[in-house]
Amino acid sequence: MSTNESFRDHISTINEDGSRKWIYPKKPKGRFYNRRKVVSAVLLIILFSGPFIRIGGEPLLMLNILERKFVLFGQIFWPQDFYIAAFAFIVTLIGITLFTVVFGRLFCGWVCPQTIFMEMVFRRIEYWLEGDYVAQQKLTAAKWDAKKIRIKTSKHLIFYLISFLISNTFLMYIIGSEELIKIITDPPAEHILGLSLILIFSFVFYAVFAFMREQVCTTVCPYGRLQGVLLDKHSYNVAYDHERGEPRGKGKERSGLGDCVDCGLCVRVCPTGIDIRNGTQLECVNCTACIDACDEIMDATEQPRGLIRYTSEEAIEKKVPFSLSTRAKAYVALLAVLTVIFSFILVNRSDVEVNILRCYGTTFEKLENGNYVNFYTYRMLNKTQEEQKVTFSLLGKEGKVTIIGMDTVKVQPQESVEGTILVTLP
Repeated sequence: MSTNESFRDHISTINEDGSRKWIYPKKPKGRFYNRRKVVSAVLLIILFSGPFIRIGGEPLLMLNILERKFVLFGQIFWPQDFYIAAFAFIVTLIGITLFTVVFGRLFCGWVCPQTIFMEMVFRRIEYWLEGDYVAQQKLTAAKWDAKKIRIKTSKHLIFYLISFLISNTFLMYIIGSEELIKIITDPPAEHILGLSLILIFSFVFYAVFAFMREQVCTTVCPYGRLQGVLLDKHSYNVAYDHERGEPRGKGKERSGLGDCVDCGLCVRVCPTGIDIRNGTQLECVNCTACIDACDEIMDATEQPRGLIRYTSEEAIEKKVPFSLSTRAKAYVALLAVLTVIFSFILVNRSDVEVNILRCYGTTFEKLENGNYVNFYTYRMLNKTQEEQKVTFSLLGKEGKVTIIGMDTVKVQPQESVEGTILVTLP
């Protein structure tokens, strides 16, 4: 591992004068890249089909902030369930912390939508239209002629169309697929605001994938910043085995040299422009492109694979198998306890939410027969997909409850009703 720590003083995508350093990564290939393609394909299918999947008549996932209606796996959650959302946030935060402590930025390289769209969709279109990294550099440096205009226009047009599709998909997770289809099929004049938002968000996605790219991961994303606080020597990361690879050197004669032939291929394939041989860095998203590139060189030089691999700094330095640290085990225990509590809360979540308050400005009255009466208002919310019939009774008290205007309260699915009840006590 390099003893020069100057790389930690700047971001790999920024030049010394503060200008943007555009990254042209070499097209990756190898076993990990093939696995990532499969994972990405599955996740993209789930993402684009999710708004159309129904469980009990409700979407798989919908976060309708406007109507304050949230659906998760077909279960509807309302503002009255805010305490569940708060607890879920805590469980998720602990889960992210545990995952990062143990696996580093593995989520970023394999599951994050930013990485999947950038590397598995937009970047592959770029390779298809412009060629590999050398051809892209030449095209950028070339003068604007008919060929360059055609290629660049085609690329950015395709980029925007895909961004438009992504924007519509994410909008369906907010307002639902039926509402979006209605916006599309109705006359545009009836949904000016909705169409304007779609176009704006499409442009935002387009700007992210066409221009910002890896800077979202290295500069904008809060999870990337969180990594710097949570990682330690026990974290499982994409890492360079400096014990085996140093000192670097070229040539077939390896006497006195490590296994690294200093080809620089691991740097050329990196989508964030870092040199993994410098050690764990904030910009590394664990995309494994450097592993595939290094394994290819190891095969060519007839050396064992794994000079760059998934491991921990502790395992490299002490040559021991990967194991969980004490801190990680503590997070596991805490997460297990919180998950049990959260499961109990979900199982015992009420189907009907009822609030009863004494009528404003009233007090109890004594009747001629000696009984006492008082009026109360009720507000009832049905969280289920079925009609609910509700009656009132007194617990531990002799008396009577009368529902004003009806015998039984009927609450339609996902609806709320209000009314008044009269309580009579002897």
